[in-house]
Amino acid sequence: MKPSTIKELSQELHLRNPKEWLELCLRLAKFRKENKELLSYILFESPDEASYIENIKREMDLQFEQINRKSHGFFKKSIRKILLSTRKSIRYSQKKQTEIDLLIYFCKKLRKISPSIKKHTALLNLYNKQISDIRKKVSLLHEDLQYDYGKELDELRFTEAGSPGFC
Repeated sequence: MKPSTIKELSQELHLRNPKEWLELCLRLAKFRKENKELLSYILFESPDEASYIENIKREMDLQFEQINRKSHGFFKKSIRKILLSTRKSIRYSQKKQTEIDLLIYFCKKLRKISPSIKKHTALLNLYNKQISDIRKKVSLLHEDLQYDYGKELDELRFTEAGSPGFC
């Protein structure tokens, strides 16, 4: 089955009444976990974005505490899983400031983690990629916000090769 375009779906949804809308939303929520998470964000979390960000940060803290450090592979996989979860939360919000706040927090946690990411080239590259992405997104914000986030990003920069603060 070929899915309809967004335009076609939008046109069809304009023809529906509120009761049908409710049924459609509930059906979507039952179909996939991500749909239910998005609907929960829209209904309960979006009015208070600051609280949403703090909840995501607490989840990240828990995930960082539970990282499997038994082997390099498990360690790397756990970090990537945290980033994936964070990106999913960012996708629900679709706000640049939320994205930047959460990615900076992720990078701060990653930088402090033991064992250090300096010993893991893949994680070092992941860290640098996140910093690069944050810089691009910050450049699109208002000048005052660019300055504030720029100061935070400078703290994440490596001061000498191979030591914390690279970028």
